[in-house]
Amino acid sequence: MIDTATRQKARPLNSSLTAVLAGFALVATTVALAQGPSGPIPPKPGQAVQKPPQGAQQKPLDQSIRVRVNLVNTPVVVRDARGELVLDLEEDNFRVFDNGVRQKLESFDMGGGPLSVVIVMETSSRIQPLLPALRRTGVLFTQTVVGENGDAAVIGYDDQVNYLQDFTSDHDAVDKCISNLQTGMSGTRLYDALSAAVGMLKKRPDSRRRVVITVAEALDSGSEEKLGQVLRDAQLANITIYSVGLSTTAAEMRGEQKSGAPPSATPPGVFGQPPIPGTPQTPTTEATRNGNIDLMALAVWVVQHAEAAVKERPLEVATAATGGLYRSTVKDASIEKAIDDIGGELHAQYTMSYRPTGTAPSGYHEIRIQVVDRRMLTVRSRPGYFLSAPGA
Repeated sequence: MIDTATRQKARPLNSSLTAVLAGFALVATTVALAQGPSGPIPPKPGQAVQKPPQGAQQKPLDQSIRVRVNLVNTPVVVRDARGELVLDLEEDNFRVFDNGVRQKLESFDMGGGPLSVVIVMETSSRIQPLLPALRRTGVLFTQTVVGENGDAAVIGYDDQVNYLQDFTSDHDAVDKCISNLQTGMSGTRLYDALSAAVGMLKKRPDSRRRVVITVAEALDSGSEEKLGQVLRDAQLANITIYSVGLSTTAAEMRGEQKSGAPPSATPPGVFGQPPIPGTPQTPTTEATRNGNIDLMALAVWVVQHAEAAVKERPLEVATAATGGLYRSTVKDASIEKAIDDIGGELHAQYTMSYRPTGTAPSGYHEIRIQVVDRRMLTVRSRPGYFLSAPGA
């Protein structure tokens, strides 16, 4: 503002200068109106959201936290009472809730767009006996999972993470890469390999469905990354993790894990009883108390506590947190069957997306999917996603 004294001292502006200034004001006003967003502006793919300089005053209109989750995409698998995939549902059959608030779907599809898949293979010396079987899986991945319009990359890991094949739609290249797998050291940096896969998929176009398929033991040693943080990143990037659990001993033989837990009286990650004396309260300790493990509650807890260590069933937790499927295997035939099951699901998914409205800008967001007008159906999707507070 210019005070009265200053205004009195100022020389009168000539008409031409006045016109120029008026023109600039008109242009500035027009540009401001043209650029004024009605909502958050999403960043370009791969471009980080710029933060204000340290000490700068935050503008009231800043909505950077909303920019990070501009569009939520969730795959949904529906099965009937016999476990068969249900493929005839329409958009009107679904209700989607984010933190209890019903959301309007922006897109709905059956089968979804083309796939971008990162195949994460354990190559430690521990799986040497299974190596011949793993080398034969390349054609299964390309034909039953990736499909004609998809592309795939391959990562191997032992005591280090190795990028074996970048994204390609050349099925022969993927098959050759897997058929030439070699075992290395005894290390098992599973979480670092998953983090590398998530990083690769973040760079793929938004129009593609992003999937990690891990073929590995449920074991990690030496990773710098924490599983909870990896799963946070996967959820925010709309990445689904599938796992083929390898087992090198007959004692570890088991089928698909089911918790068998009774319905919980509290939301996932919330405990209804005081902790066991002297023990930190986690879904795992509660499962020990009750004689079972609620994998979904454990997955939610791991994402909420991203730096916590995960010792129980990390592959199953990863799939539960992202809406994927876990299959435990021992023999060659079961490895092939697991990959075939995963491929069948990926090409029979309902894919839904929405822009979150009416919910808190930070914290854990629970996604809940309901099917109406049909009975005796089981619905599986990812349980939610976590948003850090601004500046966190």
